[in-house]
Amino acid sequence: MMPFYQTSCSSNGSKAEQGSQSFSLGAHHQCIATLKGQNSYTSSLVLAGKFLFTGSSDKEICMWEQKALTSTIDASIIDTVIAGKGAVKSLVILADKVFSAHQDHKIRVWRIENHHSDTPNIVHLATLPILSDRAFKFMMPKNHVQIRRHKESTWVHHVDTVSALALSNDESFLYSVSWDRTLKIWRTTDFKCLESIANAHDDAINALEISVDGDVFTGSADKKIKIWRKGFEEKKHSLGCTLEKHKSGVNALAVGGSSTHPVLYSGACDRSILVWEKDEGGDMLLVGALRGHKKSILCLAVVSDLVCSGSEDKTVRVWRGVERCYSCLSVIQGHTGPVKCLTVTSDQQIPSDSTYSYVLYSASLDGETKVWKVFVPFL
Repeated sequence: MMPFYQTSCSSNGSKAEQGSQSFSLGAHHQCIATLKGQNSYTSSLVLAGKFLFTGSSDKEICMWEQKALTSTIDASIIDTVIAGKGAVKSLVILADKVFSAHQDHKIRVWRIENHHSDTPNIVHLATLPILSDRAFKFMMPKNHVQIRRHKESTWVHHVDTVSALALSNDESFLYSVSWDRTLKIWRTTDFKCLESIANAHDDAINALEISVDGDVFTGSADKKIKIWRKGFEEKKHSLGCTLEKHKSGVNALAVGGSSTHPVLYSGACDRSILVWEKDEGGDMLLVGALRGHKKSILCLAVVSDLVCSGSEDKTVRVWRGVERCYSCLSVIQGHTGPVKCLTVTSDQQIPSDSTYSYVLYSASLDGETKVWKVFVPFL
């Protein structure tokens, strides 16, 4: 039997469901801003230097400037673009480029122009698959795949919502997953589609993460997490293994740990966050479960030794793990709807004598994006 650790290791044996141990540890938080300006709720978030990018449920991408990270935050929208139809599901940053995943089955590429000036702006660069890819693949029948009865498409196209994006560690490749159950790999220099894994899952793929050692993790509504790997001299990715411990659909993944000791966190509709670690043989083992949320886990974010989780129960929880022993440090309440997406970063201020501080962004179906300062005691 593998070792299995149940959330909290507090001295009185209570579990993280109660959440009370967090406050005895001295962790606390405060809301320092509520960002307003979008016409609908925020469906994706990403930080890029002095900018925050938000994607909305109604095709908007907004760029915000953070002018101060002290006791308050002065953030304002400095540019907005509108693209496609439906929600912007995922955003990733590569240097001066922004990749966005959309409900209309497309991936779009944007350039941040004049980013060193007082008036930066977002300019459309490309839409994936690019025209040359579409035309070349369309001309050759072998590149066609049947997506529905009496309907075909080329393998470079996503044919349903593109749900998540991730960059390879060397930033040479962009990975995308979709509710069409495919995993695709794109080259970031010329945006060419290099590979598509059809039927990567048995149901919609909701989440995507890449570890420091290059493993590609996909999480699906089929309750499974799959690990995809490509050997040094191999041209294509292949399935490494399948993790099947969740009791319902997987909504979120996050990777922490180090290059020598990667840790995967997975959140699902079963209200649990599972903790996976790689053993010496390269297999991922289940080593813990973080339980406390009352409804589905919708999003996860990791910074340092903290794991942040957002839930349909309208709360954000902050967890810390020390040698596989996890405790809930804080339960953040303030949203009136399910928490859809999160991003978190270390505060740039010099830490106090007793606490680290972090800046956490949370976006909810209530239409609000909130900014929190989270103060965590030294170990």
